Amino acid sequence: MRGEPSRPVVPAQLSLEARPRSEALVEPASDPHRPRLRGFRCLTLAGAIVHDLIFWRDVKKTGFVFGTTLIVLLSLAAFSVISVVSYLILALLSVTISFRVYKSVIQAVQKSEEGHPFKAYLDVDITLSSEAFHNYVNAAMVHINRALKLIIRLFLVEDLVDSLKLAVFMWLMTYVGAVFNGITLLILAELLVFSVPIVYEKYKTQIDHYVGIARDQTKSIVEKIQAKLPGIAKKKAE
Repeated sequence: MRGEPSRPVVPAQLSLEARPRSEALVEPASDPHRPRLRGFRCLTLAGAIVHDLIFWRDVKKTGFVFGTTLIVLLSLAAFSVISVVSYLILALLSVTISFRVYKSVIQAVQKSEEGHPFKAYLDVDITLSSEAFHNYVNAAMVHINRALKLIIRLFLVEDLVDSLKLAVFMWLMTYVGAVFNGITLLILAELLVFSVPIVYEKYKTQIDHYVGIARDQTKSIVEKIQAKLPGIAKKKAE
């Protein structure tokens, strides 16, 4: 209206000093989902690294990881954990001490002042900040809570078919445990992890065809079992 006084126009680039104190002290609210997003990004990055390893994107890196872990598992199958860890630490110390002494002798003969041979690695900051720690914890808690819900759902028989599947799987695992021990299963698992993905990537079309046939047959069998179980058909009808 005409009689109403006009409000002063505040410039958009007004500095904090020119604004009222109450307005200048107001900070934007922090996003409560930011730690979860950062944790998700960390898990995504870790998943990408694992994906590149098991698909042999870098043959040297994958070969080193595969060979090292396989040697450790084979050593654990033949010796105790304490012996394997002790030998690994001794081997690492032998390499680092020998290299340190060698570089010291070379510097003394050549009268050079190159300094510590591992100075570049000693100066690397490997401290874990509290923010990064909370990000990893938040990312892990998502999976832990999901696993706890799944365990409660299976053991309290929320879905009878799923609980029966777990019972059958555990019954089969008793026979597997009678033939293989834990270390042997880990060795077989590593061989499968580093071989199956690359084979599947090469023969994806053929494998998907046979997997689809097996999935359809399994689904039909499960549906027949569900139809005969008491309470399942009634639950589906509702």
